[in-house]
Amino acid sequence: MKFKVIGAGLAGVEAAWQIASAGYEVDLYEMKGIKRTPAHKTDLFAELVCSNSLKASRLESAAGLLKEEMFILGSLTVPVARECAVAAGGALAVDREIFSQKITEKIKSNKNINVITQVVDTLECADDEIVIVATGPLTDGALAKSISSLTGDYLSFYDAAAPIVTAESIDMTKAFGASRYGRGGEDDYLNCPFNKTEYENFISELVNAEGAIVHDFDVYEGCMPIEKLAKRGLDAPRFGPMKPVGLIDPNTNHRPWACVQLRRENSKGTMFNLVGFQTNLKFGEQKRVFSMIPGLENAEFVRYGVMHRNSFLNSPKLLNKDFSLRSNPNIFFAGQITGVEGYMESAGSGIIAGLNAVRKAQGKSPINLDTVTMLGALSDYISDETVSNFQPMGANFGVLPAIEPKIKDKQERYKALSDRAIASIKQAITM
Repeated sequence: MKFKVIGAGLAGVEAAWQIASAGYEVDLYEMKGIKRTPAHKTDLFAELVCSNSLKASRLESAAGLLKEEMFILGSLTVPVARECAVAAGGALAVDREIFSQKITEKIKSNKNINVITQVVDTLECADDEIVIVATGPLTDGALAKSISSLTGDYLSFYDAAAPIVTAESIDMTKAFGASRYGRGGEDDYLNCPFNKTEYENFISELVNAEGAIVHDFDVYEGCMPIEKLAKRGLDAPRFGPMKPVGLIDPNTNHRPWACVQLRRENSKGTMFNLVGFQTNLKFGEQKRVFSMIPGLENAEFVRYGVMHRNSFLNSPKLLNKDFSLRSNPNIFFAGQITGVEGYMESAGSGIIAGLNAVRKAQGKSPINLDTVTMLGALSDYISDETVSNFQPMGANFGVLPAIEPKIKDKQERYKALSDRAIASIKQAITM
């Protein structure tokens, strides 16, 4: 049986890694070097196009549990991310260039992985092939049409990326270093505090600023542009990405009325991104409005926020829990195109697709991850035929079955959920 993976993003490299680690040769097709999507800036594999954060690292969090499950299953991306982490409080954030470089090196040096630089226009699968499609949420053109011929229409939404500013251009007489509730080091995040008047003036300009796309669009809640969130109500950002909880402004010794957090973008700490400030504003408007943020009056923007169209399958009608296509089980899908949302969720789906592609070639049944695990629950969600209004889903404890009797303390409950999941996934890989 021949193996073919299309796309060397987070999901594709994980799928190829699993196949290669099982001792099989795999052809990994990547169009970078010939063509890039509007969101990609380099020819490196596993490029992080939005935030550089892979979310929480502690095991008692949904994101931390997901990464630990992936690590147990032999993930490529998780250990590399830990190697090139930058300070980010309780989150696992990476120097995105070093991360992608290391992933690319490991893939290209693996003797079982044949990297083929080619634009794939047609989804074809011979009888002696297993194909994993990991082309990402920006799949378009001839390949998108070919996929649609098998799957029907895509669902779609828009995704937005946050701006990045230089560290040296931030006014540190106004901004201050701190993580919420003292978690992590003081230099993990920089904070730009607002008083009530500053906040209300900022929101007024934000909601009236000119966007790059004039028509309305649907957007996944986790990627809501800051200006669209602000239009939901004056206090919406203040209870969202601009929440001041857990922070004390050393200039006033009080909690700010609102706050913008800046997170390290690279290991040297020379660049910071505006956390939660995904945006669709025109570049000139971003400069004008975001320069109203205290501490960013003279900020140098090295990247403005951008918006791009994301596409995903109506997976509950199309995919099995092992991420194979119901109409052709030799074809698997992985990554955001399946409706999992987030970097590690995409990578995790690549692991599941890769593991199950190998098991299919070996004549074995798919790996059975219980829904008490984060990967099992997400796999179940994307394949649940009862889901009628399918939307992208990221790791969260709400997708896991409750523990009975109920544990009232939230941290104890999360720890119990994580302990149960880890025990289950360790048992699954021995079967």
